[in-house]
Amino acid sequence: MKIVIVGGVAGGASAAARLRRMDEQAEIIMLERGAYISYANCGLPYYIGGEITEKSALTLQTPERFHQRFGIDVRVNQEVVSVDPTGKTVLVKDGKSGETSSLSYDKLILSPGAMPIVPPIEGADDPRVFTLRNIPDTYRIHEYIQEHKPKTAVIIGGGYIGVEMAENLVRAGVQVTVVERSAHLIGPLDSDMASDVHSYLKKKGVGMILSNGVIKFHSKEDGLHVILEHGELDCDFALMSVGVRPDTAFLQGSGIERNQRGQIQTNEFMQTNFPDVYAIGDAAEIRHFQTGQPGFIPLAGPANKQGRLVADHICGKARSYSGTQGTSILKLFDMTVAATGLKEEAAKAAGFDCDKVYLWTASHATYYPGATNMQIKVVFELGTGKILGAQIVGMDGVDKRIDVLASAIRGGLTGEDLTELELAYAPPFSSAKDPVNMIGFMIQNLIQKNVKQHHYHDVPDLQKRDDITLLDVRTEAEYQRGHIDKAVNIPLDDLRQRLGELDGSKPIYINCQSGLRSYLASRILTQHGFPCSHLAGGYRLYQVIAQDSATDFSPTHPCGVPV
Repeated sequence: MKIVIVGGVAGGASAAARLRRMDEQAEIIMLERGAYISYANCGLPYYIGGEITEKSALTLQTPERFHQRFGIDVRVNQEVVSVDPTGKTVLVKDGKSGETSSLSYDKLILSPGAMPIVPPIEGADDPRVFTLRNIPDTYRIHEYIQEHKPKTAVIIGGGYIGVEMAENLVRAGVQVTVVERSAHLIGPLDSDMASDVHSYLKKKGVGMILSNGVIKFHSKEDGLHVILEHGELDCDFALMSVGVRPDTAFLQGSGIERNQRGQIQTNEFMQTNFPDVYAIGDAAEIRHFQTGQPGFIPLAGPANKQGRLVADHICGKARSYSGTQGTSILKLFDMTVAATGLKEEAAKAAGFDCDKVYLWTASHATYYPGATNMQIKVVFELGTGKILGAQIVGMDGVDKRIDVLASAIRGGLTGEDLTELELAYAPPFSSAKDPVNMIGFMIQNLIQKNVKQHHYHDVPDLQKRDDITLLDVRTEAEYQRGHIDKAVNIPLDDLRQRLGELDGSKPIYINCQSGLRSYLASRILTQHGFPCSHLAGGYRLYQVIAQDSATDFSPTHPCGVPV
């Protein structure tokens, strides 16, 4: 059997290696348009920032090593320019000579990946406007910084690559401003969770211009003048990081079905409408694991799994792809940002009747040195308590919790199930009741109606009402440092002795700093006959969101940039 693989990075290399492990006799040819295979796409920003110092660390395999280990015919600088699925051939263009030749196959695996989106912006062809997708891009940016010693940069796009590059350019000594068309950075997050990210980046001196976009680059001798939809600014160079699109234009006229985005459409076995042609990775349309709807989630993990699955299917071991849930994680200086499953707005758009819980918690036992806090948001289905999605922003321990919650989503677990998880505990690593258990307890309490909650976005309407009481159960010192307007202060430890100060005919809306003391207050008041609700996430979350909403993210004062 002769198998041709188009693309030699995550999905393609994974498929090739698995094919050889399953079939020693198969003829396997891997065609890669560039000069590198199986390279560390996700590590590219860290070479620019100096965290990775050796070029060789970016290439996980060379064509020579791959051939020696797996006996696979790896051909680099070979671009597939067209596919004839009826005749079972591909037309290949040699990147050096420009000559084309036809190559036949029995099975074809398409893994061409995605390419950066470069909007039709005037001036974007200036050599000081970069994109970052592969190793040559990385070298160009690194060499430019080393040669020209730029002082300022503008990053267009505040997704994962954009903010990773912001960190690494700062580490390289560059003052960075991120321009993002949306109202917040990092699309996989809801806006409430992005508020902590904005606050942190501001402290790190990273400028942010939100709800704005670039319409023109004006080239100057000493840099670029960037004209925005609202305002303008100057920089030495710019990086376009507004997203990627499937690199599938070469399939035009082939008859292989694609959607409007350009993704190759497949069945549950990653087969196209031609059964001997498969598609995997960023170029393939996926089904979301939870909604069953088609989507575009370009991640290395799913691409590798799809490559393995397709290899097994070709070798007669049929397995179906169950879908992608979008688990992702990001290092941002010392902060970690992670998400999995459906964020709140996506869950609601998909028709789920859902609510959310917030937990502000330490990464491990607080009596053991070095504990740091993290903010966790979990979206769950009302009625069933089924976990739909999770987002975590913090320092240590974020990766551990997001992986447990990702597994919970994959297994269809509920909040009740989270309470029963037996997770590893020792003081340097966790608490006896792990944050994941605590999330379960919170959902369990809501499902069992032991407590009622309201959210930060409910507060403005509550402040307008005269038929309720806003109650702050923090200490007097905490209250004096800042509080919700119109809230009266009765510290939790005094609450039982001061119940007579509360009007039992009015519903009481309670807040503390993080949500724990307000929950305890709710249990006290409920059992004394007071109707009450507590503020999910507490005053801390309310305050950081309020401060974020009041921040000026315009070009006249890009948040985080010294002025």
